[in-house]
Amino acid sequence: MSTRVTLLVVLAVGSVSAVALRSHVHAVAPWRDLSPHHVRSIIVDRSVRLEVLDWGGSGQPLVLLGCYLTAHVYDDIAPKLRDRFHVYGITRRGIGASDQPADGYSVQRSADDVRDVMENLRLQNVVAIGTSCAGQILSLLGAQHAERLAGIVYLEAADDPTLTGADYDPPFPDPLTLPPLRRPMTVPDNSSFPAYRIAQRRDHGVAFPEAELREQFVVHADGSVGASRLSPQVRQAITVDSRMKPDYARIRVPVLAIYRTDLSFDEFSAAYAARSEQERAALRRQYDATRGMYKRWQQDLRAGAPAARIVELPGANLYMFLSNEKDVVRELRAFAATLRGR
Repeated sequence: MSTRVTLLVVLAVGSVSAVALRSHVHAVAPWRDLSPHHVRSIIVDRSVRLEVLDWGGSGQPLVLLGCYLTAHVYDDIAPKLRDRFHVYGITRRGIGASDQPADGYSVQRSADDVRDVMENLRLQNVVAIGTSCAGQILSLLGAQHAERLAGIVYLEAADDPTLTGADYDPPFPDPLTLPPLRRPMTVPDNSSFPAYRIAQRRDHGVAFPEAELREQFVVHADGSVGASRLSPQVRQAITVDSRMKPDYARIRVPVLAIYRTDLSFDEFSAAYAARSEQERAALRRQYDATRGMYKRWQQDLRAGAPAARIVELPGANLYMFLSNEKDVVRELRAFAATLRGR
């Protein structure tokens, strides 16, 4: 299974006196989310409230889904789609401003939540888009609710979370045999959200919209970044406990799947400080196994959905709508032009 990069903060909190706190905390100007969306609260499953962002727009409805990030992660790309689509984003239960009930985190219930939102908003001919583990939700929607959908788009999301590293050909090497990175990961800059975004872009190549970070982390009175808001139990329920093998053959709507791929081996290996031929050989096995993993995912998708359109973006980030926004917008528009209800 692929490694999903998460951006979490580990904090060491010291105690300070009330006097010291008052003397060091400065007034921080109120922050406003400038992304042009209207925030709705929609009830699903009888009593669970989900945050739904509505960016407006004209044309076919488009619904953006995430794994364990909120809909605000799409704040940058969503407005660029309003000339062709009416754009919505759903923050799933347990995340951000949506309710956090004790249960209801199965893939089936998550798909039912999306169906409930679409029914509430009376959406038809929807283009549904998902990133990472939201792909499992897309697969169920495409199989069970084709009457509401025009098509589904997997953004690095048409994978198989039930497979392990040993299931691919060739298998992945033991991580302990790999050389260290040339540039070790640095500690995030928690002094402010703009500073955190700068560090994110430096270390990961992309930066989440500030609204997304403010949903992910506690906001301190001085404007600094606090601890993660995400419940470990919810994260476990979404990413591990609910793993489901995709059944692409049941999907009854057109499919677009966009995958990131590595660049050449030389470019891939340049990020590591190989100290021996053994470590360089381990890097080659890692590179080949990664290519084999994507080949397996694409073969499985093609076997179940032969007409699926598959696009590869070399060097893209997991969050390709941030790293390769223009590519994603282009492919999405071209795909939507082939769909009913356009």
